[in-house]
Amino acid sequence: MQILFKTHYDQDIDHLAIRGERLRILGALALALAAPLLIDSYFVGELSIFLVYILAGLGLMVLIGFSGQVSFGHSAFLGIGAYCHSVLLGQGVPFVLSLPAAALLAGLVGAALGRAASKMHGFYMAIATLAFAIVVETILGEWTGVTGGHMGLEVPPLAVFGVELGEPWQQYYLILAVVLFCIWGVANLMRAPKGRMMIAVRDSETSARSLGVDIARVKIAAFFVSAMLTGLAGGLMAHLLFYISPDTFGINESLKLLLMVIVGGVGTITGAIFGAVFVTVLPVAIAFLRDLAPPSLADVAGLEQFLFGGIIALFIIFEPAGIYGRWRKLRLFFETYPYYKRATFVRQKRYLKTERFK
Repeated sequence: MQILFKTHYDQDIDHLAIRGERLRILGALALALAAPLLIDSYFVGELSIFLVYILAGLGLMVLIGFSGQVSFGHSAFLGIGAYCHSVLLGQGVPFVLSLPAAALLAGLVGAALGRAASKMHGFYMAIATLAFAIVVETILGEWTGVTGGHMGLEVPPLAVFGVELGEPWQQYYLILAVVLFCIWGVANLMRAPKGRMMIAVRDSETSARSLGVDIARVKIAAFFVSAMLTGLAGGLMAHLLFYISPDTFGINESLKLLLMVIVGGVGTITGAIFGAVFVTVLPVAIAFLRDLAPPSLADVAGLEQFLFGGIIALFIIFEPAGIYGRWRKLRLFFETYPYYKRATFVRQKRYLKTERFK
């Protein structure tokens, strides 16, 4: 087992204090940078979608994992970001302005939703965010003069400073740079006072209030950051889809984002990455199972939603720490073998259960 001997105070704020973690991250970065040189352009496009889901999962992780607020309608912010970015590009606004503007609009809408939902908890917040997603999808479908309605909207080509990025590898590197910057930003946010306030509110609102934390303001800030990251992901996703419609950002997409956070590991940035891998591979696995299953089962409507819900329930019951939690257990087993103890990871409640303020 690796022991950390701290020799200066800067080690307390290092993002990657363990040498093994630094090596794994460097290896993953090297592989990500070399991927377009090693695989076909089709798979480069699939990797770009994977990166976008990392960004969207990171946004939802800020809300659920770091501030303890549940959302069943985060696909609405994907749609807001995608449509706002596409409409602004169609009006001649440059990419470097339209993408941040779309993210900012999604963040402001998220802050407004957070203000309305700051007094809600649990089931009531889940229903409120679900209703919000339905309202946004309806508006996108009915506002034909701007969004094109249910006929959809064509996304203008991606061009940065007048240079059109039409090749998959060009878009991949652009999205990779945005995702890495956002991961770095969220990692620093969680070490900043505002991020520590979010974690305090997540763990115990009563304790956070007794320390002088403004609960409502922290929740609104969490909604703002979460929606802004998800809207940014929606703007990038629009270029990968080429053509967007309201159905693209429906309830199924919200379930996929929620599945990604729960399965990956709530409360960790790495969990968002693991969850993105899972939801990227899952549709392929479902299609493979449909081919193997009898027609009476393969043709059942709603099979994908049923599997999403079943997987979420199974992970909550049997592995609440997600894939990242299982990876930590496996890593500790090899680090401490043969002294590993089965009781090291005793299942317990993740957050302190306290009386919440109304």
